[in-house]
Amino acid sequence: MSQLGQVRQARRLRHLTISRRQFLAGSAGMAAVIVGALPARAKARPHTFTHGAFEITVLSDGHLEFPASIHGLGQPPEAVQALLQAAGLDRDLLKPAANPALIRAGSDLILVDTGSGDGFQPSAGRMLENLAAAGIEPGAITRVVFTHAHPDHIWGTTASDGTLLFPNAAYYVSAVERDFWMTPDLESTMPREMHPLVAGARANLEAVADRLTVVRPGDDIVSGISVVDTAGHTPGHISLALEGEDGLLIPADAITEPAIYFAHPEWLFAFDMDGGQAVASRKAILDRAATDRMKMLGFHWPYPGTGFAERHGSAYRFVPLG
Repeated sequence: MSQLGQVRQARRLRHLTISRRQFLAGSAGMAAVIVGALPARAKARPHTFTHGAFEITVLSDGHLEFPASIHGLGQPPEAVQALLQAAGLDRDLLKPAANPALIRAGSDLILVDTGSGDGFQPSAGRMLENLAAAGIEPGAITRVVFTHAHPDHIWGTTASDGTLLFPNAAYYVSAVERDFWMTPDLESTMPREMHPLVAGARANLEAVADRLTVVRPGDDIVSGISVVDTAGHTPGHISLALEGEDGLLIPADAITEPAIYFAHPEWLFAFDMDGGQAVASRKAILDRAATDRMKMLGFHWPYPGTGFAERHGSAYRFVPLG
């Protein structure tokens, strides 16, 4: 971290709604999450498909590792474990994929989130090598959209020396998200374990400040790609909706583990900053996707993360595509 980043890490926040108890309920703290994963070097072949006028390539950034207890806060552990087991997942240790999307829109190459870089978990940070496997140079990226400023979505913006990894891109983030992370004294009501997240978010947002555009729900990134408000996971979390066919939704962390939150969108996720708002956003986006039969591309869903939301009783089930 740069000296400037270390100084700014000492600032404090006044208005964050997450509680220390909620955040720590699912893990031993973010500090342990950052250093606790085991290395994994496997590559995932880039997955490309067309949607309307767009060509979309799913680029693996590797995977993360978390205890299953981050899901379904307040629910009986056996209920959470039963859903994971039914989906063929480990009942205790989860390894969610990290699936940034690269969208070719005319002459634009639009990257949705930059991944973890080399400072979060050793099992992640595979973006650049998998971008190369897709035959794309980092300098060819013309636009980068940040769905939110958590480490696995923004820490891949800069190299360890602070230089931009995508030097020719324009950058986009929601106005609320930018303002939140850049608030003076951000850490004042946050758990100490989250202070590195604040420093990392600020360092990467500051690195692109002179080329950063703030957007609001309903704005277009380019024609046919619009911003959707899915606040809750973070105060300014956004998703993207792509036109064409029946539509495509990129919900980022509005829906994390499909085995859990399609069946129980009302359950709480440990890393959602405002649990009630996150539940409302999750229900709204699932309802929209199921009603309109929209394709979905999930950041943390099993690679390549594409599928549909199908109504199932009073909730939904995830139907993988292909």
